Amino acid sequence: MKKFKKHWEIQHNWQLLFPFFGLVILGYSAFKISNAFLENYGLTLSLVASIFVFFLLLKLTLFMFKKLEKKWILDYKWEMIRVFMVFAFTGTSSLFVGRPIIKLIGITKENLNPILYWFLFIIIGLIFYQILLVMFGWLFGQFKFFWEFEKKMLRRFGFKRFLD
Repeated sequence: MKKFKKHWEIQHNWQLLFPFFGLVILGYSAFKISNAFLENYGLTLSLVASIFVFFLLLKLTLFMFKKLEKKWILDYKWEMIRVFMVFAFTGTSSLFVGRPIIKLIGITKENLNPILYWFLFIIIGLIFYQILLVMFGWLFGQFKFFWEFEKKMLRRFGFKRFLD
């Protein structure tokens, strides 16, 4: 445990919550992915495949940590887990917010060209993604990181004159 704490630069025991919840979220994602492909083959096969997918996702995540560690300026390594969790919650939440909004407007796949429907769905989801990213960043104590990230993203979308 000391080696783990030293590697992730964990000073207080409460900070162990982030690696724990990160692994739980990764396990849940692995199960959902496996179950989506092997739903008709039974729970046992889905669980075995979930373990395999879990380790693949873990390897991918740790690889991304190494690459982004130099790019993102964070005080401690464990904060990267917190940042990844914010991205996960934001992406999922933007879908849950976007669906009711698009239904409220009255847009469905049946009354609109499917290509136009998905284009509008992505645009609405992207708008809420920007808002939710800063909000979840603030809730997770990473407001400064996500505000800078947001400004950088908005500049790339062509809104530079509104930010400076």
